[in-house]
Amino acid sequence: MTEAAQENVQPIFNMEKIYVKDLSLEVPHAPQIFLERESPQIDIQLQPAASLVEEGIYDVVITATVTAKLGEKVMFLVEIKQGGIFQMRNIPGEDLETLLAVMCPNILFPYLREAVSSLTVRAGFPPVLLNPINFDALYQQQKQQQAQAATVTTH
Repeated sequence: MTEAAQENVQPIFNMEKIYVKDLSLEVPHAPQIFLERESPQIDIQLQPAASLVEEGIYDVVITATVTAKLGEKVMFLVEIKQGGIFQMRNIPGEDLETLLAVMCPNILFPYLREAVSSLTVRAGFPPVLLNPINFDALYQQQKQQQAQAATVTTH
């Protein structure tokens, strides 16, 4: 095998770009909400997703929704889609799936975390610091749910 041919089969993994795809902040009860002294209940929803842009180029996006409430009253709502463009070539299917579901979200998460924290401070609230996420555990959980769903549909 020639050296050039060997290079063509080497696995390639590159981060090409990190970007904010969408960002939204709502403070529906301002300015009165700033007079409240209670600590809000904070709910955080995260959803990673990946899509093929073109041959060997993938767009990975983590969508986060952070809702702070006092009782039923929304203190603030942050929605953000933190994205990254990754080049991946010559990677076997199972490994590619793991890179897209685990490795890429792990790379993007610190950027998402900083954006949420910065945005809540700019809105006049204390920073919301997202706890680290185990994307590998989330991925394994999804795989188990898919396997269970397949078992249910075949019986």
